Amino acid sequence: MQVSVLASGSKGNATYIEIDGIRILIDAGISATRIKKNLRQIGVGMEDLNAILLTHEHIDHIRALPTLCKHYHIPLYSRAETFNAMPFRSEIEATLLHPISKHFSLGSISIEAFNTSHDAVAPVGYRLQGRKNTCTLATDLGFVSTAVQSALNSDILVLESNYDPELLHQNRKYPPFLKARIRSKKGHLSNLDAAWAISRLQNVYHIILAHMSAENNLCSIAQKTIFSILQQQQYFDRHKTTFTFAKQDNPVSVIY
Repeated sequence: MQVSVLASGSKGNATYIEIDGIRILIDAGISATRIKKNLRQIGVGMEDLNAILLTHEHIDHIRALPTLCKHYHIPLYSRAETFNAMPFRSEIEATLLHPISKHFSLGSISIEAFNTSHDAVAPVGYRLQGRKNTCTLATDLGFVSTAVQSALNSDILVLESNYDPELLHQNRKYPPFLKARIRSKKGHLSNLDAAWAISRLQNVYHIILAHMSAENNLCSIAQKTIFSILQQQQYFDRHKTTFTFAKQDNPVSVIY
């Protein structure tokens, strides 16, 4: 299994996952040119992709879809409501759109689309289970519900760690309504929230902390906050999980 976060953050998101020879892109929120370039860096061509899965319809998750669908005709999978909410829905061939329910399959991969709390029409995260390996992606969620917490248990986890509350509070560029949106249960996950979710996990090999705010977070702060709580909870006494921070501009890969 290979998991490569091609880009992650408010400027655009895209993650490549390969399990059992099935090659999937989750979200396409950067330009098609950058997706092609970043895939090329990990030895993958656009023509190799079997599917694109969408978490929700915000532009930083779907930006490249018109170009990718026009030139490569890659099947798209997401909630029907998400397809209908896309601003360029009419530009994409109807035959490429595959509405999903809670569970569906691609080849030997069983996929769970679990509901997340975000200000989109029908946002989801994904848990992919192959013959031997599992991977979960959960970003853009205001809080971790019981169902989300259950889905986080995988060999590799891509989990949001969006903001530090104090940095967000001090940010003079953000108006009060935007700060309130980020902190809300339909906003984003803080470092603290991510830490407590991780503390309850079992047997995760590697965690990629993702969707980090360029304005309201720093890797050093996120790591200090998360590791402090995990040490308090004696997490590292029970688990040998390793950690990586996703980047906005360069791919970060984990092979398991």
